[in-house]
Amino acid sequence: MSWSEFYFACFVFGFGLSVVALLGGSAHLHLPHLPHLHLQHGADAGHGPASWFNLATIAAFLAWFGGTGYLLEHYYGVWFVLALGISIVSGIGAASVVFWFVAKVLIGREAPLDPADYEMVGVLGKLSTPIRAGGTGEVIYSQEGTRRVAGARSEDGAAIPKGTEVVVTRYEKGIAYVRSWDDFAALQGEK
Repeated sequence: MSWSEFYFACFVFGFGLSVVALLGGSAHLHLPHLPHLHLQHGADAGHGPASWFNLATIAAFLAWFGGTGYLLEHYYGVWFVLALGISIVSGIGAASVVFWFVAKVLIGREAPLDPADYEMVGVLGKLSTPIRAGGTGEVIYSQEGTRRVAGARSEDGAAIPKGTEVVVTRYEKGIAYVRSWDDFAALQGEK
């Protein structure tokens, strides 16, 4: 195998990995489950800082290493040691750009979820649909900066008109049991 063939094989393999990663991420291509490779160093491989050794950086390195080496060796006839050195630098540069993008743009905004941020009891909302006596209405509320909607029933079974500000007193099976804010504040004032 000549150096040109070696570089070309690296390019094709790296480019192929990139295509598989793109299809897997954007087209939700489901591949057979393969054993996990734990190449990340640090505290917890799934939740720590991004690893330099991941599919995206390896694919970028191989594609750029192979492409650069192939062009230098096949078309320009550069001495193989110089071509190898330039190809390695090119591959590391491409892998660094991909790593920076993954670490700063994709993973950089992620934060661990805290179940307390999604607790429904105590949430303040407004009825968008009235609650009839013993019936179900709809409450609009804001949680984590997002406007959300949930089915709502009156805590005491009484009717509550549309537009009333309510507070969730319990949440069961997707239904928020609410009390009007005025009634809730009055009850709290008595205590």
